Amino acid sequence: MGYPIRILVVDDHILFREGLISLINSQPDFVVIGEASAAADAIRMAQDLSPDIILMDYGLPDATGVEATQTILSANPQIKIVFLTIHDNDAFLFEAIRSGARGYLLKNMPVSKLMAALRALERDEAAISRQMAARIMQEFARISKTGAGSDAALTTLTRRELEVLIALASGASNEEIAGRMFISVSTVKNHIHNILEKLNLKNRRELAHFAERHGLKISTPR
Repeated sequence: MGYPIRILVVDDHILFREGLISLINSQPDFVVIGEASAAADAIRMAQDLSPDIILMDYGLPDATGVEATQTILSANPQIKIVFLTIHDNDAFLFEAIRSGARGYLLKNMPVSKLMAALRALERDEAAISRQMAARIMQEFARISKTGAGSDAALTTLTRRELEVLIALASGASNEEIAGRMFISVSTVKNHIHNILEKLNLKNRRELAHFAERHGLKISTPR
């Protein structure tokens, strides 16, 4: 993404939407290029404007944000969609991530943290709080208890290895993960090697398929 980062705001509450737009436009590296109050408008504007980021509400008058996200990303997979919602709900969180969203944030978060999360997207980091990341890891563990084979092996991953797995799912490279976690690239590679070994997978591509089956997506190198 270049500067300024171009944002489309999708929310059916006018007062909140206008306030959010004002806050975003006050930042030198962001600009709001459009706003929508319904899913159909969001889909059309995403196609016409091709924003860098879409801030997506979960509940919209004509469809869910998840449905809008799936439609938008099917045509424009390069757009980074982040849910900004009042719903502090695990089911909604997992559904949003499965739809291809790059983040899930709550409307009661401080403005500074919201802006930091949006800037993190430029570094290919997921816009997800540590608490949300922890819930995703807990869901991995829950699924593994009812699964078999490599699914069950998820319980053998360390917390650090799970963090690396989530970072991979956000599309981060080894170098980006190293910078984010303040570890060396060789350490990242060791973690990935251990993850593959524990899950009985051969390579990063198989890891991507495994993660997608659990509702996450890993970008494989081109």
